[in-house]
Amino acid sequence: MRLRYNYRVYPDPAQRRALGRAFGCARVVFNDGLRAREEAHSAGLPYIKDADLQKQVITAAKCTEGRAWLSEVSSVVLVQSLRDLRIAYRNFFASLTGGRRGPKVAPPRFKTRKDRRQSIRLTANGFRLRDNGRLYVAKVGDLRVRWSRPLPGTPTSVTITMDAAGRYAASFVVEADPQILPETDTETGIDLGLTHFAVLADGTKFSTPRFLRRAEKKLKRMHKIIRDNQAVFVETLSAGALGRTRLAKSVYDAGWAAFVGMLEYKAVRHGRTFAKVDRAFPSSQICSACGFRDGPKPLHVRTWTCRACGAVHDRDDNAAKNVLAEGRRIVAAGRAETLNTSQSAGKTRVKAPAQRSEAGSPRKGQPTRAGIPTLQAGSASIRGTVLSRGLRG
Repeated sequence: MRLRYNYRVYPDPAQRRALGRAFGCARVVFNDGLRAREEAHSAGLPYIKDADLQKQVITAAKCTEGRAWLSEVSSVVLVQSLRDLRIAYRNFFASLTGGRRGPKVAPPRFKTRKDRRQSIRLTANGFRLRDNGRLYVAKVGDLRVRWSRPLPGTPTSVTITMDAAGRYAASFVVEADPQILPETDTETGIDLGLTHFAVLADGTKFSTPRFLRRAEKKLKRMHKIIRDNQAVFVETLSAGALGRTRLAKSVYDAGWAAFVGMLEYKAVRHGRTFAKVDRAFPSSQICSACGFRDGPKPLHVRTWTCRACGAVHDRDDNAAKNVLAEGRRIVAAGRAETLNTSQSAGKTRVKAPAQRSEAGSPRKGQPTRAGIPTLQAGSASIRGTVLSRGLRG
């Protein structure tokens, strides 16, 4: 699998100027390529192929008076900028035709020097790690890096960024082998919410961490969920939609999306089954004892009694149990596919930060599978962990 490791870098004044030129040239090439394709589209001409576009906005442009200064930076930077444009178009077209899940992707936009983040990306022939710990970047020089942790392998690419505060960082993409954990028979249910960040089925409660980055060390300790359980089921969250409500600050303080992303990444890396339950599933409305759907409830209702069987439920505990049952159903329904795909364990090409990741886009209602198979023929039950949003009305 692919991991992304980030480090602070400290360029000297000359290197800052060289990076500034590289940022500007990459931005100009991206904009020239975008403009060329937009003009061709307006004129009714065919879509310009990538090779032809590179010849037009890089090779030929360097020979003109107005773009001769493109030669002052590494050609790797310019080629990768056009590759970013190609990926932006590919994502837009896939979103337009329904081939890409999730929110609609907007068409590529022109970049400006006023953007909050400037970046360049280089492949292996554009950078090198020195024996003295410096990072060599073509036509920039040897950058001083703060190595907060060692790289687990040889990086395949690096992205140099500058944020709005003028801070520089290097982000390396590294190939890493999965670290498969032993199978386990334990299971638990976890409910995510605002009153408590996470509620376990055994009654253990974790308080809301508030500002996520301050609590990342605490969240990493909670990744024992992956170590102690063979399968993780999580109700899909709509933090973006909830962020437009009066609960916006509380939602973003909770850091659900990052936490779930960390769990999914850990599941992929350590050979656990990971599946998402559709957010439309009424986890807080169904009685986990008898299955009766008791209807929506205001958020202030934390306990309720089932009108059919009289069972008394804690709202969060009940939701976790319901999502556990739904997660088991999803995995059971996808059992054949899970077994057939087990041979690709550990071969995922997901790019992920070392602490949080997007571990792929599985088909709706199907589990993401990596590592050793957990569903063996004749198994009587499915071991799992469940997370539920805890905001179902």
